[in-house]
Amino acid sequence: MKTLILGAGYSGLAVATKMKPAPGLEALMVEQNAYHTFETRLHEAAAHNTRVTLPLAPLLRGTGVNLEQAQVEGVNLDDREVTLKDGRVLTYDTLVVGLGSVTNFYRIPGLAENAAELKQLSDADDIFNFVNRAYTTEYQGNRDIVVGGAGLTGVELVTELAQRAQLLSKERGLPPFNIYLVEAGPKILPILDDGLRAKAQKTLEEYGIHILVGHRLMQATADSVTVQTADGEQKVIGAGKIIWTGGIQARDIVRGEKLEKGPGGRIAVDDKLRAKGYPDVFIIGDMGLALNQEGKPVPTTAQHAGQQGRLTGKNIMRMVKGEELEAYEPTTLGEFVSLGGLMAVGWMKLPWNQKLAITGGIAHVMKRASEWRWRVSID
Repeated sequence: MKTLILGAGYSGLAVATKMKPAPGLEALMVEQNAYHTFETRLHEAAAHNTRVTLPLAPLLRGTGVNLEQAQVEGVNLDDREVTLKDGRVLTYDTLVVGLGSVTNFYRIPGLAENAAELKQLSDADDIFNFVNRAYTTEYQGNRDIVVGGAGLTGVELVTELAQRAQLLSKERGLPPFNIYLVEAGPKILPILDDGLRAKAQKTLEEYGIHILVGHRLMQATADSVTVQTADGEQKVIGAGKIIWTGGIQARDIVRGEKLEKGPGGRIAVDDKLRAKGYPDVFIIGDMGLALNQEGKPVPTTAQHAGQQGRLTGKNIMRMVKGEELEAYEPTTLGEFVSLGGLMAVGWMKLPWNQKLAITGGIAHVMKRASEWRWRVSID
């Protein structure tokens, strides 16, 4: 059984590390980088140049999965072909698509052209280099930063940047830059309840971050953004760096006559995470539109991508043995938001669908523990 695994993000890597060599199984992972990126820690790399990658080769040792470092150009499910950017075409018996998402700029004028993203290591490097340049005496431009989107990524990023700015201000005797967090919705961190959200907002305010909720980003230029309030008032905010974390959409790379797509371009899958109409194709992570027990879309988070990947890896081994596949039953173990340093807020799941709210250093430890669980699961 010739199996292709596309992508080495949280979902794809989880698939590969749950596989073992087996007679008749030929497995190949296609990934453009030689490393796996901890995307949930890219904000740390952007502010502090923290190492957030692991080389793939040691992780794949003993799995029977080979690595092909290449970029996927397109996937044709009807012809069972995967086209690579270098022109090569790969065929398969079983396919796993875990190519993740891209930033959704919502057609806001000038945003895609002028805003940085935080989706991969090079994005984090770009932001880190700007902060360092902004704290040199030679730098003459605007030093302020505007971050669009007050979800988990945006909030974690602004707190780390504020912490970095404080440190550099002390070291180099320059005033800290302004950080603006712009959110079209009425509140930051909609994934949290009101109590935890209030604690997070208080921390952001203590850092001196300008929180602009109810402000829709209307357009961007090379050195400014225009925002509009609910009553139609517009204002221009100057910026040396604009960063957009306000939305994602599935990578539009898969073609098939029977494909069904939902919100954000996500591909509808069955209870085994197979693309509807294509029983030999698993779509996992941000690209797949899996449903939970209530029939609602499963969130595009790292923990759910890992769950989907681990199940798919085990199901591929079941296919090899001729066994029945196991159904996907998603569970959310908790959600934690890092707020710089040793501060975090979040909740963890308790029996009988109860939630335990946790803040401060203990929440920070819990967030780190979830990351270590991921590392253990792929070793």
